[in-house]
Amino acid sequence: MSSPFENSQSARLDLRTWPEVEEYLQSCKGIILPIGSTEQHGPTGAIGTDAFTAEAVALEVGRRTGVLVAPTQAFGMAEHHLGFPGTMSLQPSTLMLLMHDIVLSLATHGFERIFVVNGHGGNIATIKAAFSEAYSSVLKRRLPVANKVRCKLANWFLASEVFKEARNLYGDKEGKHATPSEIAVTLHLHPLLLNKQHPLPPAAPAGPIHGPEDFRRRHPDGRMGSEPYLAKPEDGEILLDIAASSLSKDLSNFLDAS
Repeated sequence: MSSPFENSQSARLDLRTWPEVEEYLQSCKGIILPIGSTEQHGPTGAIGTDAFTAEAVALEVGRRTGVLVAPTQAFGMAEHHLGFPGTMSLQPSTLMLLMHDIVLSLATHGFERIFVVNGHGGNIATIKAAFSEAYSSVLKRRLPVANKVRCKLANWFLASEVFKEARNLYGDKEGKHATPSEIAVTLHLHPLLLNKQHPLPPAAPAGPIHGPEDFRRRHPDGRMGSEPYLAKPEDGEILLDIAASSLSKDLSNFLDAS
């Protein structure tokens, strides 16, 4: 498999000019929007893990499908991780407004299919709510594409093929947060992160989340039942390929749906 960033530059919206985007819209109404989070990922995982992985998957999907990829939204809803230095979170209401305005902006220009590649579980409920708000606003503004706009949330780490491979590689040591599967993808993308990896004592098991102080008390090193020391760059390359293949199929079906 080629580098996840090789030949992906042409898929980046932020490297296009407005006339090029206008021309693109004559043949394709879809766009990929990667979103992650800036939050702790245990004592050995990069704080940018969720954004790194979402961006890599999105760019690879864009390369394979020819669909434009918007700039990565690196901040998400990570309130429960604020007990760990380096975490920066949007409140759910802020994330809703952000996603609403992005969808509204894209719809104004004629985009009809917004495919959100998400790398953080804490974003899911808020993004889905934002879609509902955006649909209502598009209709109220009577935009030409009002009845055609569709949004889809694609959580790369929950794709069935990815989930199956992660369990095959790591079993019940995959855990729920700071997982070896997501860490493996970051090691493939950024080899310098290998220097941070080392064995750790068993992680606290996954459990309920009731805010940052409670989370830090239950999970003092930030992990939730995971053993990220199992992660390997070659695993990350495989997982990235599986995720991109799965989401490329989902995107193609999404673009063709009425």
